[in-house]
Amino acid sequence: MRKLLLLLLILNGGFTFCQIEEVRRITQQLCSPELNGRGYVNKGDSLAAAFIAAEFSKIGLKPIGDSYFQEFQHSVNTFPGKMLVKQNNRILIPGVHFLVDAGSAGGKMQLKPKRIPISIALNTEKLIQEIQAISNGTTYNSIAFDFRKLSSDTLRKINGLTRKIAGIMPVIEVTDRKLTWSVSSEQLKYPLLQIQDSVFVFDEALTIEIEAEQLTDYRSNNVIGYLPGKRKWGKKVIYSAHYDHLGRMGEETYFPGANDNASGTAMLLSMANYFKKNPINRSIVFIAFAGEEAGLVGSKYFVQNPLVKLKKISFVLNLDIMGSGEEGITVVNATLFESEFKELQQINQEQKLISHIKSRGPAANSDHYWFTQMNVPAFFIYTMGPNKNYHDIFDTYENLSFVEYQDLVALLCAFTKQL
Repeated sequence: MRKLLLLLLILNGGFTFCQIEEVRRITQQLCSPELNGRGYVNKGDSLAAAFIAAEFSKIGLKPIGDSYFQEFQHSVNTFPGKMLVKQNNRILIPGVHFLVDAGSAGGKMQLKPKRIPISIALNTEKLIQEIQAISNGTTYNSIAFDFRKLSSDTLRKINGLTRKIAGIMPVIEVTDRKLTWSVSSEQLKYPLLQIQDSVFVFDEALTIEIEAEQLTDYRSNNVIGYLPGKRKWGKKVIYSAHYDHLGRMGEETYFPGANDNASGTAMLLSMANYFKKNPINRSIVFIAFAGEEAGLVGSKYFVQNPLVKLKKISFVLNLDIMGSGEEGITVVNATLFESEFKELQQINQEQKLISHIKSRGPAANSDHYWFTQMNVPAFFIYTMGPNKNYHDIFDTYENLSFVEYQDLVALLCAFTKQL
């Protein structure tokens, strides 16, 4: 009965300021071209950090120290300018027909790639012979691996192969799989491209002109605010979400990162808004992490330089990919923190909020990871649904349903009050 009354209070009194229109406004702004995919070209992540800090101030969160920002430095490879790939006088479309590897070098050159089938790619001795022949010959100056129709097991076997060879010569991966981009802190010696098989012609030369720039000591900021609890002392709850994304691949192409993770950042702000109007006994810290896509570097920096004593943290709730929910949610670390997971399930079952809560074990796949490594209890929660756009140019605001947004807010609010 106590939980029922609690949830009725949340549902009836709390959502006047947690409306779907507000979460959509925030998500749409974070996905806008003006923020450059919240990456490192044109300081897109810094623009996003300033936007989030302004939202923190609007809600009434208090900074820890003099500002909302915790600055750190890291290295990142970027593609700020020209992004041209052409074959047979056909200009290929970035993000649709091809990607440059996140660690690719730039260059302006004519590539004459030799086709290498998967059978040779898996045979180290024959592959070395092919590379030596290309290096010593005049017919070819690069490699085009035929990676079509590969099983998951075969893909695991060749993982990292093309990056190694890109230290010797330019490499092309010809694939029939979805194009998925990332971020790299390092830059390879030569260009490395992934091209869709539907547009690539083997044994034909390519013209490429790619501008790549590795930024060392790039400055990013975690954005941190808090709400004091009714009790001055005691452990704190942390809500976190990474706001950074992949940024731009050339001047014209950017990755909006709507589901990953503009949606989680919007949810973070929703939770801050709710608990500002409905304070609890515990203090709550809200952290928008930078550098997640670059290797969880923002959360690692925070854990190594905590503005909140780690032993004073009761629980971390990390929010990522919050834009759907038709197929339920997944909770990473559910098997580590079984009692808290059972509590979450019980709340959901009593109120019939989310269709399915999937249990998952530990994984180093978001910003909860470094907290767990320091023995701080943490969940990483993400939604599941038909929208499979991930790390591509199609992860747009328009493709988000937010179908379980209000139920998820209710679940998180109730769970937080039980901690």
